[in-house]
Amino acid sequence: MAEPSLQNKNLFAVCGKGGVGKTAITAMMSRVLVENGKAGKLLVIDADPAMGLLTALGIRVNRTMGQVREDIIRTSRSGKQQDKDHIIDSLDYMAFEALEELDDYALLAMGRTETLGCYCPVNTLLRGTIETLSKSFDTILIDGEAGLEQINRQVVRRLNTLIIVSDATARGIETAEMIKDMVENDKVIQCERLGLIFNRVSSNEDLLRKAVQKIGLELFGIIPQDENIAYHDLVAKPITELPADSPGLVAVRDIVENAIGIKSHIS
Repeated sequence: MAEPSLQNKNLFAVCGKGGVGKTAITAMMSRVLVENGKAGKLLVIDADPAMGLLTALGIRVNRTMGQVREDIIRTSRSGKQQDKDHIIDSLDYMAFEALEELDDYALLAMGRTETLGCYCPVNTLLRGTIETLSKSFDTILIDGEAGLEQINRQVVRRLNTLIIVSDATARGIETAEMIKDMVENDKVIQCERLGLIFNRVSSNEDLLRKAVQKIGLELFGIIPQDENIAYHDLVAKPITELPADSPGLVAVRDIVENAIGIKSHIS
């Protein structure tokens, strides 16, 4: 299958070690992209099986791609060729059913899978379906789980920009360096641009800037510690409902509009 062209697309993925705030940042990026109108048709993909992005966005979904995957596996085990043919013919429709279309953007949740074991042909089939579905959107923003393999395995193989999120810790920076190595040397995923965001920073900005320079990553921005975000997380209030002047949201707005290079799709 031919790779989708990136020429007129914005394909972004957010990754990093667990607990650094990737999901909150993705939710804030979604809000900024909707508000500034530059993204055109926006698709947000929750590629983390924990599906925390749904809470951060204040959204419920009726179906996930994980459930589609389970349907395919159950049908393949049935042994009936006519059932297999039917589900292959219906795959695009099944993926469309998992797409939650909202007023300002669409959301696709990968969700959990119950069946254990390697099902590479199924994963490849789903990835191809998602790539086909994605052609209808101008901007695609992916919230990934820790690491990169799941994004590469189940969502897309190529990106415009990979956004690594780290907290202000040596372990977070080491993880960022490992992800950089996976992209540049192991070619886990192809991307045109790779950069780092430090999240929940309260001090030592100079040390962080030196650290990111040392490992050879572009610094997209620094997001300060924001008690508004902590409160919203605590009470399960959507991150998208933050006050417009909340420090974290202000920083994300600056990153989106000035650092990561959104190709404008304003008509």
